[in-house]
Parts: sequence; structure tokens; C-alpha cells
Amino acid sequence: QVQLVESGGGLVQPGSSLRLSCAASGFTFKQYLMSWYRQAPGKDREFVASITPQGGVTNYADSVKGRFTISRDNDENMVYLLMDSLRPEDTAAYYCHRRSGGLWGQGTQVTVSS
Repeated sequence: QVQLVESGGGLVQPGSSLRLSCAASGFTFKQYLMSWYRQAPGKDREFVASITPQGGVTNYADSVKGRFTISRDNDENMVYLLMDSLRPEDTAAYYCHRRSGGLWGQGTQVTVSS
């Protein structure tokens, strides 16, 4: 079964860190560019970060650059998003995405609040 399953979300205080994980299955993971997107209530889904198949090139939205780090483990079919210095405006549902074929996970909620 081709799927992406996110985990690691939660409720954290501003300034905290959180690591999201995305487990991929059912396809040859190492061949695909992978991304993270997020969607806040009442807003459109927006790009957060992407990583090329071998992990050599990463790209970030300006709003998270310098605070978030995307990485992947092709042996474990995992992609990660390490989020540091979290802000209330980072509150959103975070989604793992395989651009080719438009594959999405179910999302994991991140809430940043004091």
C-alpha cells in the first residue's frame, strides 16, 4: 500500500523544539523528492520544506528558514522535519508530501501556545 504516515506533532510552548517524522511505504522512497507542507485554520496549505532524493539539496520557505531542518533516511524510508524556535504562527497541521503523483499523508497537528 502506497502511503505516508506522519507523527510527532503536539502542543508545545513558544521557543520549543519538535521533530516530525514521516514514514513512507509502498514505493521506492529513495527515488523521490519529498516535502513538508502545513495548513493553519482558515488558510491555504503552504510549502514548508523539501529535500531531493539523495538528500543533497534542501529548500525552505522564508518563514521557517534558519529554524526548521528537513532530512531523510533512505534506508528507513523516513523523512523528518526538525523545528526549532517554534512560534505561535507555526501552529498548523503538517503534511508529508510526495510531489510525484500528488501523494499526501493524513497530517499531524502542531500547536505552539503558552
